[in-house]
This record gives sequence, C-alpha cells and structure tokens, in this order.
Amino acid sequence: MTVPANLESDAVRLREAMAKALADDGVLPDPAWRAAVEVVPRHRFVPGFYLPADERDEQGLTVWEPTTAELDHGRWLAAAYSDTTLITQFDGDEPDWKQPAARHGGAPTSSSTLPSLVVRMWADAEVGEGHTVLEIGTGTGYSTALACERLGSAAVTSIEVDPRRLEQAARALYGCGYTPTLAVADGLYGYWPEAKFDRVVAACSFRAVPPALLAQARPGGKILLTLSGWLYGYARVLLTVDGSGTAEGQLLGGTVSFMSARTHAAPAYGNPAHWAAGLPEKSRAVRHNPERITAATEEAFHLRFLAQSAVPDAQMTTVGEVVHLVDVVTGSAATLTPSDGGWSVRQGGPVRLWERIEHVLDAYDAAGAPGPETFTLRVHEGGQHIRHPRMPDLPLPRP
Repeated sequence: MTVPANLESDAVRLREAMAKALADDGVLPDPAWRAAVEVVPRHRFVPGFYLPADERDEQGLTVWEPTTAELDHGRWLAAAYSDTTLITQFDGDEPDWKQPAARHGGAPTSSSTLPSLVVRMWADAEVGEGHTVLEIGTGTGYSTALACERLGSAAVTSIEVDPRRLEQAARALYGCGYTPTLAVADGLYGYWPEAKFDRVVAACSFRAVPPALLAQARPGGKILLTLSGWLYGYARVLLTVDGSGTAEGQLLGGTVSFMSARTHAAPAYGNPAHWAAGLPEKSRAVRHNPERITAATEEAFHLRFLAQSAVPDAQMTTVGEVVHLVDVVTGSAATLTPSDGGWSVRQGGPVRLWERIEHVLDAYDAAGAPGPETFTLRVHEGGQHIRHPRMPDLPLPRP
C-alpha cells in the first residue's frame, strides 16, 4: 500500500501524545528525557514487528502477526507509538519484511523495548549531562537514539551481538542524524576500545555481573543491569564501582525482565518425562507449594529470583499438573505433584533441588517477607552475593 503523505505529521502528534502520557504516569520527571521522547521518531526504528493475534492456533501457540506500514499503516503507526514492547525477531531468524509470514510460538530474540522502560532504565542509571555511556544491546536502535538526543552522539557507545540487527539499527540511527559508536560485540565482554565509561546500561539480562563491565566503568561509575537465571527469575540492580574490582548496589523493585544475553541462555534439557522416570518412587509432602514461585504475582516473581540462587543450574516446566525441575549440569531432577489437597515431591541426583528452594523460602518467611529493595548485591573477590541483614547470603553463579 502507499504510505500516506502525512506520515511525519501523524508521527509527531502521536509522539507528543505518548510523551504526555508517560509524563502523566510519572515516567518522565526529567524534562530533558521528555524532550528526547518528543523528538526521536520511533517508527523509523521499527519498520516491521510482530503483534499477537486475538486467538491461539490449534496447538495452543500464540500466533504472531507481522505488522508493517505496507500491510496495515494505521495499526503499524499506532503500535509504534504505544507503550508496548514490539517483537522484531524470533529464534534468531531475521524476517523478510517485504514478504513477512506469521509466526506460531517461538522465543523472542530481539525487540524494541517499551518506551517507558527504556526511559526508566536511563533514568535509574542516573545518566546525566556530561556522562559517557555504554549500552549493551542496541536492538532496533531506538534506545540508543534517545541517549544520543539527550547526551550527544559522541558520548554514546552501543554494542549488539547480532550483526544483522546492528546493521538495521545503524541505518535508522544514521538516517535520523545520530552517529554513536556502534560495534558488533558480546555484551559479556563490554567494549574495551571506548572504555572507560561513566555509565553502563544493559538491555539484556545476565546470570551474574560480567567482570569486564566492572573493569570498564570509571571509579564511582554506575552499572545498571538485569540479573536473571534459568528459573526465569529476574531482578534489576544498580551498582556503584569502586575501581578496585569490587562493586555494591541495591536491587530495584518491579517485575522487569529482559531477554538473556545469548551466551547466558539456558541449555536444552530434553523430555521432562525421561528425567522423572529415573526418580525414586518414594515421595514426601512439601513444606512450600510450587505456586509460591510460579504464581503471577510480584512476590512470586521476587521469590523465583531468590530461589534460583539456591539451584542456579535448574530449569522449571509444568506438564499438565506436574511441575518438573531439571538440572542438566549436575544431573539432578525433582517433580512436584498435587496430592490430597497439597503437593508431594520426588527428588533424585546429587542436588535435592526442591529442598534447597524450600530452605530459601524458609529464610524469606523468617525474615518477614522482605521486598526486593531491601536486598543488596556485593561483587568482590570471593564472588557475587545477594545480601539481606536477616537472611543468609545468596550466591550468584560464577560469571
């Protein structure tokens, strides 16, 4: 279809409406960030993306409908200026946006993060005038453009592990007049040629804080990243680096999640039934039901993050009513099954997975159910530990 001639004027109107809505919600208290949102044309960074259909397919999978200006101009432009994450890639497969096809299921591997979270990340990292920043995960380039508008292109370095994603982001950025330093690089190692940075902000998640990022931040500099694990528990943390290889900071609240850095993604574990078949027949009643970490609540989201520190290599899936825990590193497994109004567990292997999780839940309850903001992360020579004054230290995996 022909793109309407008033595209840019429509985009300006929608941008201003989005900025006003974000400001009304308290997301844009800084006038400088609001001005950036009002200027940066998000639609230029998302020529194509997927939106979920109203109904699932016959296998129960989400149907993802391609959305471009040529297919449906109104839907495309409205979504571009909505406070929504727009999926641009599944399973690492680069779409052909000239002839896009619907996707059935799949794992998102690239997206344009919802604008409120993008601005919140820059604000939470305390990014301000005169700072140099390293952004990990260029994605579509929209977040990069906001930083360039706020700080100037010379202050911004952005890296992306997927060269095709970076190429498209670079075209959009340069087309809008922004000229940050861009590089294809693994965020696990940061980007030494432009170090050191006043701020490091990651738009992907890590199992632990990469040491290279600590070394690339100036003394007194700050690192904002999302910690994640194979139980899909997440927590954001803002660290202050002291310049000697150590850092400390506070966990931030909210149910924010990012795609894992590809080198930290969970491995395949096969058929859960095969793991369950090797478990002992004898079971016991659980002290804590699995709903404590699987429920769609903020507390369960927080508890899942704490629990995975006790079983860092475990993954969880539910088949029917049975919850499976599988640890491909140690060969351990557990199944939790509804039983007489409660739950029972069978465990096998060198690590008693559910038992370890129960110990964390016991400590959490004994501490009075403390919220995320009461926890800190300390990175030091002895490792990385989540700390709370009324709970035992919880270690993160070795980076």
